[in-house]
Amino acid sequence: MIRNYFKIAFRSFKKHKLFTFINVIGLSIGISAAVVIFLIVNYDFSFDKFHKDSDRIYRVVTDFSFAGNSGYNCGVTGPMPEAVRNEVTGVESSAPFFTLYDFSASIPDGSKSPKKFNHEQSSVLADGRYFNMFQYKWLVGSASTALNGPYQVVLTSEQAKNYFPSLSYQQMLGKEIIFEDTLRTTVTGVVETLKQNSDLTFKDFISYSTIKSSHSLQDQVQPTEWGSTTSASQFIVKLSSGSVAANIEKQINALYKKHNPPKPEDKGSTTEYRLQPLSDLHFNSKYGSFDSGSVANKSTLYGLLFIAAFLLILGCINFINLTTAQASQRAKEIGIRKTMGSSRGQLIGQFLSETFLVTLFAVIISIVLAPFILKLFSDFISKNIRFDPLGHPVLMVFILGLTVLVSFIAGFYPSMVLSNFQPVQVLKNQAFSGSSKTRSTMLRKSLTVTQFIIAQFFIIATILVSKQIYYALHKDLGFKKDAILYVTTPYKNNTASKKQVFLAELKALPQIELISIGNAPPSSGGTNSTTVTYKDGKKEIKTDLEIKFGDENYIKLYKIKMLAGRDLTASDTSGQMVINNTFVKALGFKTPQQAIGKLIDRSDKPREVIGVVADFYQKSLRAPIRPLAIVYHPVKYNNNTFHIALKPQTAGGNEWKAAIAGMEKTWKQLYPDNDFQYQFYDESIARFYESERHTSKLLSWATGLAILISCLGLLGLAMYTTGLRTKEIGVRKVLGATVTQIVTLLSKELILLVLLAFVIVTPLSWWALQKLFLQNFADKTSLSWWVFALSGTGMLAVALITLSFQTIKAAIANPVKSLRSE
Repeated sequence: MIRNYFKIAFRSFKKHKLFTFINVIGLSIGISAAVVIFLIVNYDFSFDKFHKDSDRIYRVVTDFSFAGNSGYNCGVTGPMPEAVRNEVTGVESSAPFFTLYDFSASIPDGSKSPKKFNHEQSSVLADGRYFNMFQYKWLVGSASTALNGPYQVVLTSEQAKNYFPSLSYQQMLGKEIIFEDTLRTTVTGVVETLKQNSDLTFKDFISYSTIKSSHSLQDQVQPTEWGSTTSASQFIVKLSSGSVAANIEKQINALYKKHNPPKPEDKGSTTEYRLQPLSDLHFNSKYGSFDSGSVANKSTLYGLLFIAAFLLILGCINFINLTTAQASQRAKEIGIRKTMGSSRGQLIGQFLSETFLVTLFAVIISIVLAPFILKLFSDFISKNIRFDPLGHPVLMVFILGLTVLVSFIAGFYPSMVLSNFQPVQVLKNQAFSGSSKTRSTMLRKSLTVTQFIIAQFFIIATILVSKQIYYALHKDLGFKKDAILYVTTPYKNNTASKKQVFLAELKALPQIELISIGNAPPSSGGTNSTTVTYKDGKKEIKTDLEIKFGDENYIKLYKIKMLAGRDLTASDTSGQMVINNTFVKALGFKTPQQAIGKLIDRSDKPREVIGVVADFYQKSLRAPIRPLAIVYHPVKYNNNTFHIALKPQTAGGNEWKAAIAGMEKTWKQLYPDNDFQYQFYDESIARFYESERHTSKLLSWATGLAILISCLGLLGLAMYTTGLRTKEIGVRKVLGATVTQIVTLLSKELILLVLLAFVIVTPLSWWALQKLFLQNFADKTSLSWWVFALSGTGMLAVALITLSFQTIKAAIANPVKSLRSE
């Protein structure tokens, strides 16, 4: 019987080649999108799920509040881990670790100079409790002994082969690794590099007990300082079975207040500890991942899932529309088969098997297309995402499940409709009269409107996201960003004299216009802030103040507008500050001039306001402008960033390349162990909106596919409609109807459906995009009327062009042939 089903299915496909092609292409586009999006979403949601009892593992994080301004830190105070272990109940196990940033390593090599390695975020202080918490496979050594004593180190297999490429793991035991030229450690174990998706990217695990024996590490970790929090000092807890996270949070906060009771000067500020689930680490940008790496966006992933669902729905709608539209052509076949004894169940099986075959062809095409689609997005998806069904059992199950699901969704309704025909009515040619015809027509119209609602929503969303990106990149941010690059010199082994030499060499380059030394540029990802107080004699105003450090050229170089007072000068000290207009308003002054000369208490030291600058954006347009001060710091302080304004470049000239080459030459003389890296500031600003650009690319891709699927369906319906009305068209032409009149007649109904879709989608898209996208920006573009007008006009034009292929062909056909068609 099944063999017979497939034989009849292939005969039907052969008879209706074009409709079958449209169905296969429509479904294959939707399935391809679903497979690719599944790979992306599954990748991000799989992070650190493989650890035992991962649902009971949490990271302790810190939330700060200063005068209404919130701050978030993934770290805890130095003594917190030991206190929690001793005083908090309901915690089964805990593991502190401390990230060592820019920690260099060298391998002694006898008489030769040691091999040196520079790591950004691969080294960490940890102990055996860390490896009891997370699932590593030990190749040599064990968690119970490898990190018990000071100056011991455990390596991942990848790092071990990097350090000792010619040795076996067993031979590596006892070898010496020197970190930061002073910390001499001995290899006591090697663990296998994690193969599963994980944010645990550390490669060098130095024993936590080394802190007690190293003054430099003590200065960083501050193991007895309750009042200092750093993101490098992180703390993981595993709750006992049955423990509630909220109860543990209460205990930790009570513990902190016990050891660090509130002081009078802390009025208006709070410190609260939270438990962040392990499953949240890969997605929560407030705290960042373990190694401060990139985090995924759940909203984006859910948006991708909706895109996949919509594209699948469009493909299924095409199938339902075209199959039910063809019902009249199969009515006699169904009537005869029922008369010969076929049951309704057998007919349903026949039509579902046809749908399954169409879906199977679509899946095969999708499997071929998926690797190419992944390459299209390779610039912003992980290189670890690969299309390998045989090596990815979950993907194989998904594809099989998707095949069955799409076959059922696309084939269920048509099979029920077709199998319900009554033999007597069919053979009397009455199967498509009255309410039956009306219901079928209304369904097709409703599904077509749904298709164009989805397609037009994608168009509107794509236009709006592109408009916001353009707005952000072209808005006056309050400072100059073009023809400026910045270079950050190393934090370690970098003396003031080295920086002075570097500065002098850069000034000698003719292509450079101005240089400033400070820390972060006006708008940056990081934040350096402090709590300040101003007393006006009547009341005390306390607020959180962001600090930018710069020299006398900082404001000039970035062309930040002065509103009152004066700029920083070389004779200033850290006792003077230039503030922004937002801070002026926060202090209660009506004009910038009123703030000049006022004293602001910062760290119990009064700082004089010497100037006021116009507001500029300190971060992306997502964040509002906050109170800010620019403070002078001489070169001898920890000012490592050189801000360099380049002179205008001649058309087709290489002045900037020559300047960069000159900088690199000086760099290699002063910092031979560090790579020369620079960034153009306008490119740094553009990276603020990288996620929006990725979203725009995905939406453009989805929009194109949605329009293609919808237009294929529209073309199929137009072909069916004109086919049914062939004789009518011939009669109308004989009676004098023009080509334009006939094209209008054939197109009018379908065009009205496109217009109806526009009327429905306009308010829906306005509400959804305001709530889901624009509200993420403190400064945003407007949702202009022309966005909707452009979408509607564009969709209407595409629909008219699509229909014209068939309607014009039918309208210009010879009426003699039309009248002979039956």
